[in-house]
Amino acid sequence: MRNRGSRRTTRPAAALALLAAGAAVLAGGGPVGAAPTAATAPPAVQQEQQEQADGCDVYRSVPPSSEDGPAVKAVKDKRSLVIGVDQNSYRWGARNPNTGQIEGFDIDLARAIGAAVMGDPEKVVLKPVATADRIDAIKKRRVDLIVRTMTINCKRMEDVAFSKPYFNISQRVLVPKTSPAKNIDDAVRDRRVCAADGSTALSIVKEKNTARQVVTVENQLDCLVLMQLGKVDAVMTDNGLAAGQAAQDQTVRIVDGEAQPEVIGVAMAKDSTDLTARVNQVLADYYARGDWARSYEHWLKPYMLNEPDHYWPGTR
Repeated sequence: MRNRGSRRTTRPAAALALLAAGAAVLAGGGPVGAAPTAATAPPAVQQEQQEQADGCDVYRSVPPSSEDGPAVKAVKDKRSLVIGVDQNSYRWGARNPNTGQIEGFDIDLARAIGAAVMGDPEKVVLKPVATADRIDAIKKRRVDLIVRTMTINCKRMEDVAFSKPYFNISQRVLVPKTSPAKNIDDAVRDRRVCAADGSTALSIVKEKNTARQVVTVENQLDCLVLMQLGKVDAVMTDNGLAAGQAAQDQTVRIVDGEAQPEVIGVAMAKDSTDLTARVNQVLADYYARGDWARSYEHWLKPYMLNEPDHYWPGTR
């Protein structure tokens, strides 16, 4: 079926992107206004049914290991581990204009992985990568890893390897507070809806096939900018990013309902089996030490409200 909405790629000027980034600076000290209502936990049965329907297991990965195989040795030989990250997602991966450093929940994890693999935090390079460029950056060896709220799904598993999941997410929709929309269907039907190119959110909007216009952007934060400028009516993104955007901009809210419970993981080249095993070991240790929960408490709990284990996928 053809999509009723026309697809247009929009890349706001850098100055516009700073509009939303500036909002993050103002909110940097903590939550602004009332925190958004937290989503309910994705039912495990829904995830299992989705995995069966897709014909893959998104929890599947190699067993954890601390051994240095060919991929890890190759990284050490070049004396740097390059990790693709976000620099525009509030509380997940965003550049602090006061320090110039990228910081957030995903950044804490990226640094922990880098320090464990390289043995020296100074040998870790954080490289900003656009949403649409994540898989290409891995396949073309521009980065060694991606730690950037990346959903694990069957299609992506054909192109890259994933670690064990490290966060439960679902897709939510943001609208201006003046919008009459009560739920996701209200917010999307016959509206101009924005999502990042290459994102799970974009796939869901297209599958719904009810939007009047689907607007795509290279970086997810640009959707918030477009909504601030009145150029789109709604933004679909995952619940973590939606909560961060609602926290940094008091003029928007998250509508009721969630779509497609999922998990996110660390992505890397398919032939780097030992590096995947090493990342899985770091994830297991990071969680066991309590560092995962402490990072969640610091960066995300004020906006996502639930206790840490609500979002920890556990082990399978």
